[in-house]
Order: sequence, then C-alpha cells, then structure tokens
Amino acid sequence: MVETYLRQSPLAHLHLIARAREPDSVTAGVRLDERSFRRQFVLRGDADDAAFVAAVERELGTPLALLPNTVAGDTVRVIWLGPDEWLVVADPDIDLGAKLDAVTNNRHAAVSDVSESRTILTLGGTRARAVLAKGCALDFHASAFGPASCAQSMLAKAHVILHQTSDAPQFEIYVHRSFAEYLWAWLEDASAEYGLTIGQ
Repeated sequence: MVETYLRQSPLAHLHLIARAREPDSVTAGVRLDERSFRRQFVLRGDADDAAFVAAVERELGTPLALLPNTVAGDTVRVIWLGPDEWLVVADPDIDLGAKLDAVTNNRHAAVSDVSESRTILTLGGTRARAVLAKGCALDFHASAFGPASCAQSMLAKAHVILHQTSDAPQFEIYVHRSFAEYLWAWLEDASAEYGLTIGQ
C-alpha cells in the first residue's frame, strides 16, 4: 500500500471541497461527492465451508453476504461479487488487513488489497435513480433495487460496483481510478437538469 502521506484522491485536482455546499442550501435533486481512501480488500473463499464463514463473522463482526447482489454489515461492509468472491470495505482507521489475514490463515482462501485501485463516488437525492438510469441498463426502481442491494455493471461505459446504502436513496459507486474523473464529469452532466449540489 502507498505511504499515507503520498496518497491523493484521483479527483483531488478538481478541488471539490471548494465547490461543496450544505445539502439544504440549494434546491437540488441530486447530491454528489467522493469518499476516498476507504480500505478495500477482495476476499476469495468457499461459502460452503462453515469454518470459513464463521471466521469471517468472528473477525469482521459481520455476516458473510451469501445471497447474490447483497451487502452485509455496516462499519465493515461485505459486498457480494460472486459465489466465492467478496469486496470487504471499511474506513481507513480499521485494520482490515490483520482481520482478513486471520480469516484466511490456514484456510483455502485468499485476500488481496485493492484499496488504491478504486475510489467511491456517492450519489444521492430524489433524482439519483433517474441519473443512474441514464447510463446503466439495470432496473433501479425501489421495488427491484433497494438498500443493501449491489451489482457490478457498466455505468456510462465505465465498469462500476453499485451499492444502495439507504432509502433516501443514496448509492455508492465504486469506480477504478483511471475512470474516476470521466465518470464524475458524466454524473455532473447527467445531474444538471435536476439541480446538483456537491457534498463535502
């Protein structure tokens, strides 16, 4: 992992904090911001192995997401990516590496630190679903995609992981660093007709 003092968000040069406004300061249908520097690890293992599942729950303090396209946990989130693959996400102050080493120790399992490969864009507001629908073929109706839902898909031709975090609705969009500026610009443009505020 890169030294902490050298870390820089892929959107740092856009100076988003200078454009940030309080969410109630304008009438806006969309709120957009970046949540950078989250710890992200890909975990591979056998979901049918009871000892592996128990180790995840013990070390991470959250159940393993076993159903397709679901997310488990809050402080530490486990995002289902496939039958034997998950993305484990937490704030920078949580030592996920040590916890996941304990999960995989002496087991047929693997863990990879991908923290620097993606940033997270947060899209919220009453028109957030409409913005996503402009660039993604998934059904974002509340009856089909709700809180704790996730999916890997293409958004405006960028590969993303989408996670709805609340009923508001609010979504977290995991995007590779090399596509972050492009996707941010696309989301700004797609949100313009609904009114956009930039979060802090």
